[in-house]
Amino acid sequence: MSFVIASQIALWIGLLILGTVCMALARQIGVLHQRIAPAGALSLRQPLKLGDATPEMTLTSLTGSTVQIGGVRGGRSQLLLFVSPDCTICEALLPAVRSAQTAERNWLDVILASDGESDKHAEFVQEKNLGKFPYVVSEHLGRSYGVAKLPYAVLIDEAGKLSSSGLVNTREHLESLFVAKETGVSNIQQFLSQRRASSGE
Repeated sequence: MSFVIASQIALWIGLLILGTVCMALARQIGVLHQRIAPAGALSLRQPLKLGDATPEMTLTSLTGSTVQIGGVRGGRSQLLLFVSPDCTICEALLPAVRSAQTAERNWLDVILASDGESDKHAEFVQEKNLGKFPYVVSEHLGRSYGVAKLPYAVLIDEAGKLSSSGLVNTREHLESLFVAKETGVSNIQQFLSQRRASSGE
């Protein structure tokens, strides 16, 4: 009988320790999220810097409509999202893109971009129901922004200048570009650099 009681006591002690550890881990995750939330998208080497004027281009979408990239846009910003039909992360990100298009519609225009065979992209648009987005296929566009990995996003402000950019593997990464526009922190490297400077490291 005493063995059963001792086992029960040991079990409850173990549960209490486990609960304490879980709470501590949850707190640390919350602290980490607060530290990196303003700049989640990781920026790669690119020819443009924050605040640079972006190249103005007039491209033709898959549906034949004209799409103007860059330039002054009367109070509206542009989000260029570079995707590919073969990119599983791009596909997983699409619900977040649709959500962003709805939530930020008052100030933001979302444009999907890629390169390669137009027929393949047209099938991708139809299969994933992406007809609401202008979709352009242009290798030159990707090269202009130094796109090397996907999915990659570029946020161009209403004055046609680079506001933020980076790899966007998750909804949080995508939303971080909008936060970056508000805070003036274009990417995670700049955010960490500013933190080191402010702490005197």
